[in-house]
Amino acid sequence: MKAMGMRIAVVTFAAMLLWACDQDGPAEQAGEKIDNAVENAGEAIENAGDKIESSTNN
Repeated sequence: MKAMGMRIAVVTFAAMLLWACDQDGPAEQAGEKIDNAVENAGEAIENAGDKIESSTNN
C-alpha cells in the first residue's frame, strides 16, 4: 500500500516538473524578443546591402 502511494507521488511530481518546463519564464520571453530583434536587424542589413549592390550594378 505504501509503495503504491509512493509511486503515485513520484509520477505526480514528475508530471509537475515536466509541465513547469513547458512554461516560459520572463527571462526566456525576453531572450526570445532579443533573438527576434537581432534576426530582424540582420535581415534589414542584408536587404539594404542587396539594394546597394543592385543599384551599383545598373
